[in-house]
Amino acid sequence: MHSSVVAVSKGAGLAISATGIRNPRRIGSVSLMSERQGFCSGARKVVSELNLGLGPVEMANVPGIFRSRDRARYIPLHASSGDLEDVPSSKLEKKSSASVLPYVGVACLGAILFGYHLGVVNCALDYLAKDLGIAENTVLQGWIVSTSLAGATVGSFTGGALADKFGRTRTFILDSIPLAIGAFLSATSQDVRTMIIGRLLAGVGIGISSALVPLYISEISPTEIRGALGSINQLFICIGILVALVAGLPLAGNPAWWRSMFGIAVIPSILLALGMLFSPESPRWLFQQGKIAEAETAIKRLYGKEKVAEIMLELKAGSVSSTEPDASWLDLFSKRYWKVVSVGAALFLFQQFAGINAVVYYSTSVFRKAGIASDVAASALAGAANVFGTAIASSLMDKKGRKSLLVTSFTGMAASMLLLSLSASWKALAPYAGTLAVVGTVLYVLSFSLGAGPVPALLLPEIFASRIRAKAVALSLGMHWVSNFVIGLYFLSVVNKFGISAVYLGFSSVCVLAVMYILGNVVETKGRSLEEIERALSS
Repeated sequence: MHSSVVAVSKGAGLAISATGIRNPRRIGSVSLMSERQGFCSGARKVVSELNLGLGPVEMANVPGIFRSRDRARYIPLHASSGDLEDVPSSKLEKKSSASVLPYVGVACLGAILFGYHLGVVNCALDYLAKDLGIAENTVLQGWIVSTSLAGATVGSFTGGALADKFGRTRTFILDSIPLAIGAFLSATSQDVRTMIIGRLLAGVGIGISSALVPLYISEISPTEIRGALGSINQLFICIGILVALVAGLPLAGNPAWWRSMFGIAVIPSILLALGMLFSPESPRWLFQQGKIAEAETAIKRLYGKEKVAEIMLELKAGSVSSTEPDASWLDLFSKRYWKVVSVGAALFLFQQFAGINAVVYYSTSVFRKAGIASDVAASALAGAANVFGTAIASSLMDKKGRKSLLVTSFTGMAASMLLLSLSASWKALAPYAGTLAVVGTVLYVLSFSLGAGPVPALLLPEIFASRIRAKAVALSLGMHWVSNFVIGLYFLSVVNKFGISAVYLGFSSVCVLAVMYILGNVVETKGRSLEEIERALSS
């Protein structure tokens, strides 16, 4: 889930051809921009200036499935923009994309579970609190919400190591175990302790899948549609949240229905394990492990036997600048990688502190307090907006690029949160508070789904070098879950102390900072294969 960028400072000239780096000469200062399911900050142009002596990186003229066939032969990098130039994409052969899609669909069961376990507590919280005898204890309610996030933090760090050691598909199968057991315990719990254990196990599962799903999809997706397929991860997370919200509609007539809501999640957990038994391993991971024959077999299943030779050449060319073993955790904090890794962490921190999961967890409660008659239906409307916006983002990802979608997204989120803040505090708007609460929330979720939601998880695998990719993605997502945990645990308490208007205004301010950070630090990666990006960034 993961990638990085190069901007050439004044006077530096460099052209990258479709087959490698041409006209090489020593480049003065080259700015390595940090990258990274996210969020950004900062008005300053925080750039680490490293002297990179880039020598010629030549390879056979292999168009390949990981590279656009019709890309312009030379792509200049201008100091003024600091971004990789837009690269026209070519259409893949239908057979290639059709072969990949079933396996992307299986992986996205993990994304559905991710969203479902996050959203299921939204509608069910009040009902399960009454059944478990904690209706008046907001602290224990906060722990039920946040325990899954604590588990997800552990899972996200564990997922990277497991994916490197056992491979992507085997890790998916292992991941289905805590997902299924956690859902079962939550559905059958008779006390708070069992519920918290169930939520913790489910959290470990969604933490692993949050790192694993975008990693696997990015590594099996052809370059020309990697943006669209990568954003499908976020689309299915949104679908999972929406399904959880819709599943809560019968609660009004059947308060015990909350148990069935948790139990439903066992089914996709089992289907995920079964599906991965028949899914091909990532060819990139197999190649890195020296399993050449197995990599060729996986390529044949994903893209067809006629693509095996050219894709193997592409992978071999990418390995020329990356012959080192997988990085250790400490390597992520070295001077060589820290700037890129910090971008990934920053994006996810901005994503969470912009307020999205506060909306996901507590929108039903907010709508109820605003006087909306059907608060659950209003939350389901917000979930539908999330799905709709992410579907639009999927179609724009490879056309407009990652950076522009991030800027547009956070700008819309800032405006929406400002509207929510004013509607909750401005007396002149009091008669319309309920309507504005729904409109502002829907616009906020729609804006989030256009960029802040899908882009970070897609961008990270793109900018991280292959030897640090799994662990760097896991570290970035660890920051995501830590901040997610803090918000889930303390949101209601902070609202009670400072008021919802002040909290929304704070979220709006974070969104503004994110826009400034993105403009100064995030680079465009669309149209580039993972190997090309890594070669361009290699010293």
